[in-house]
Amino acid sequence: MTKEIYLTGDRPTGKLHIGHYVGSLKNRVVMQNSGDYDPFVMIADTQAFTDNARDPKKIRDSLTEVALDYLAVGLDPKKTTIFVQSQIKGLFELTSYYMNLVTVARLQRNPTVKAEIQQKSFGESIPAGFFTYPVSQAADITIFRAKKVPVGDDQEPMIEQTRELVRSFNNAYHTDILVEPEGVFPEKGLGRIPGIDGDAKMSKSLGNAIYLSDDADTVAAKVKQMYTDPKHVAVDDPGHVEGNVVFTYLDIFDPDTKQVADLKAQYTHGGLGDMKLKKYLIEVLESELKPIRERRIAFAQDIPAILQMLKDGSDHANEIAEATMKEIRQAIGVNYFAGLK
Repeated sequence: MTKEIYLTGDRPTGKLHIGHYVGSLKNRVVMQNSGDYDPFVMIADTQAFTDNARDPKKIRDSLTEVALDYLAVGLDPKKTTIFVQSQIKGLFELTSYYMNLVTVARLQRNPTVKAEIQQKSFGESIPAGFFTYPVSQAADITIFRAKKVPVGDDQEPMIEQTRELVRSFNNAYHTDILVEPEGVFPEKGLGRIPGIDGDAKMSKSLGNAIYLSDDADTVAAKVKQMYTDPKHVAVDDPGHVEGNVVFTYLDIFDPDTKQVADLKAQYTHGGLGDMKLKKYLIEVLESELKPIRERRIAFAQDIPAILQMLKDGSDHANEIAEATMKEIRQAIGVNYFAGLK
């Protein structure tokens, strides 16, 4: 039986953080280990260039960092094809075909892109590549005929735009080559983990993230900076759980739900200090992150092996992508020289 393909990935603009882990990485590992899927995971360097074109060193340096994070959380190159986006030449061709099937007005309505443009303060100087990156994402997904796409819930508009492009392509060229993907989203409430400062989203650019590679002391220091309840001054003061980042993290990372409920009741009533609460969270996070950190350190001892893994994965991905592109060229009618030597 042919397994369904899943595809997802990350931009190499720095190390990955626990927001990535909760929002998508854990889902990928579960799906990989289920044996029900043929997984493809992409390091999206081409997409990273859309707003980092003048800093290629940042992207190159981050390539191995992201690969190390993948391996550390449990992605296995024997089960998952881990590849680099720029090495798949068919993606550039397919993106150009898709550009003619989507309007500027439709791209402008994409809420995820609108939010990111505002966050990055582009103003009127939006790079064209950034503005159109949902089209590139559609090519990434469809060139591998991926049926499942594990992503954070903020990426749902991207999946919908991909489905629209699949329908437009298949209708325009009277074919059924391309398949409409489905998003695989984290459990409700886990798709967007807040930053340690209480901001609605953990982000590399906002400097409010806990990274998978952070050592124990760094994690502890960041937890101690966490936003709690500004009105909870004295230990005996009644505190608020809602909007308290420490409790948000405990809800996500602590499997002992009864203990978390007891802490919430104590905090709300008064008698539980912020520092004691944060020390408990540090223990919970360390239990989750220590094995990941140790695996990452081990893999980092052989960077040439990491690069070879990425090359092997890219070579395999290229074979799959080129098979799809042959059918696409035939459907469009640009295979002018088929059959000629």
